[in-house]
Amino acid sequence: MTRAALLVLADGRFPAGGHAHSGGAEAAVKAGRITDPASLEEFCRGRLHTAGLVAGALAAAAVLGADPRDLDAAADARTPSPALRTAARRLGRQLLRAARTAWPSVELDALAREFPKGAHQPVVLGLAARAAGLTPEDAAHCAVYESVSGPATATVRLLSLDPFDATGVLARLAPELDRVADAAVESARRVAAEGVDALPAVSAPLLEVMAQAHASWPVRLFAS
Repeated sequence: MTRAALLVLADGRFPAGGHAHSGGAEAAVKAGRITDPASLEEFCRGRLHTAGLVAGALAAAAVLGADPRDLDAAADARTPSPALRTAARRLGRQLLRAARTAWPSVELDALAREFPKGAHQPVVLGLAARAAGLTPEDAAHCAVYESVSGPATATVRLLSLDPFDATGVLARLAPELDRVADAAVESARRVAAEGVDALPAVSAPLLEVMAQAHASWPVRLFAS
């Protein structure tokens, strides 16, 4: 295992398509729910403890060897919005392309055959981390960080927010990211004995509702 692989996987320049997605921030900005660094922090905190926790657990479970088909079905069940399911699979397909080039793996090849239209992004992330020789903790941290870094980066563009302020939000959330990642791994370790029902199923209904509305906008800066 090389810890530097985690830096490659978590790097925003890794060609996994995340730059095109705001994590719900675009809709939240239009609705007036994100207006400044303080409201961005609250939005990111909400995503972290819901979408971030679920994604982290799915990714960690994939590293631990859980069946990707079961994990993908679990991700589907935890994503009520068709628009978010489509976005997650699109991101998963793009991430899989990049990961197969970076860390060739028979498991990644099998996933591509099983899900030609894309598996859910956290599942792909976990298998990519596994192929790179990373740990469940690494994958969980990568997933939970992505859950907040995407909205923070997007808000810089959407609101012309000072990049220093957006980075400050992420820094202040760092201790919570660690706690959420630890909780995600703890639940993932129970999957072998209890099945995917051991994974968290927390939700943020407003994010789901806003995602459906956002998908119908005729003009938007981000895909989701």
